[in-house]
Amino acid sequence: MKYVGIQTQISRNNMMSIVLLLLFPVIILGMVWIFLALLSFMGNGYYDDSGEFVNQVNLMQVNYYFLQTLPWVVGGVGLWFVIAYFANTSMIRHAVGARPLERRENPRIYNIVENLCMTCGMEMPKINVVDDEQLNAFASGIDKNSYTVTVTTGLANRLNDAELAGVIGHELTHIRNHDTRLLITSIIFVGIVSTVMSLSARMMNNVMVFGRYSNSDRDGRGTGLSLILILFIAIICMAIAYFFTLLTRFAISRKREYMADAGGAELCGDPLALASALRKISSDLGLQDTQREDVAQLFIVHPQGLTSGFASFFNSLFATHPPTEKRIEILEQF
Repeated sequence: MKYVGIQTQISRNNMMSIVLLLLFPVIILGMVWIFLALLSFMGNGYYDDSGEFVNQVNLMQVNYYFLQTLPWVVGGVGLWFVIAYFANTSMIRHAVGARPLERRENPRIYNIVENLCMTCGMEMPKINVVDDEQLNAFASGIDKNSYTVTVTTGLANRLNDAELAGVIGHELTHIRNHDTRLLITSIIFVGIVSTVMSLSARMMNNVMVFGRYSNSDRDGRGTGLSLILILFIAIICMAIAYFFTLLTRFAISRKREYMADAGGAELCGDPLALASALRKISSDLGLQDTQREDVAQLFIVHPQGLTSGFASFFNSLFATHPPTEKRIEILEQF
């Protein structure tokens, strides 16, 4: 990635990110329509000349029910999104066990953050720390009141000033480019789809386990089987939606990590220092106990990004971060 193309690439990535972000509600609504179409296909049809039953989709019926359910789907997703959007700060802090870092506790970090913020003309974010002797860092937040840079104690203690400036510059670039806002938004949409899919699977399991005991007659068994079929169709649709939302989220993340590296190198004025920091972090990676994949994708180096061989190739197809070795190679070319 050439230095002279950073601003152009940022503009292109921002435009592509908006397009990708708009795909989330389209995917959700598209899966609702497909679900209704599959129900119509299973429940409608006619007997042909040979006496065989032929299934067909009643498009007028599907569109009618889609328009009827549209306000409920949009309203429910919208409400869920608003609640999660404004609760993300406490959720992320709880997930990693972070706490506010006081200036008197580590004035060195505060001075580095302040100097870098003055260099790029941005307001200083909050600073959090995680008591972890290994190394990692991330940025989070959706606006100036919630923007936060979080570092581990290991990162603060074991990197020199130039390396620490490179890492913090990387995280500040995520904030400057609104990466954190975008990623949190994508996290919320993926969470919505995965939760609905999980609930559908649980409902189908309950019907299969308990339905046979409550439905002793033929009509009851038929009703139970019909409900299982509906829930099964719902799970398939939501699984497809979940797959596509993951792909769009990962596409956003990978591109923006490269831009954050370039921005961090520009801010600290020493690309090799950031490359050295990434090498140290990947050799002793912190925050590996984080149980939430959606939070882990915010880290400067993902905890699961250190596999090798075939596992490395497979993970690279769905990884939220590009390979650390590739990032280091690009930084060393500056």
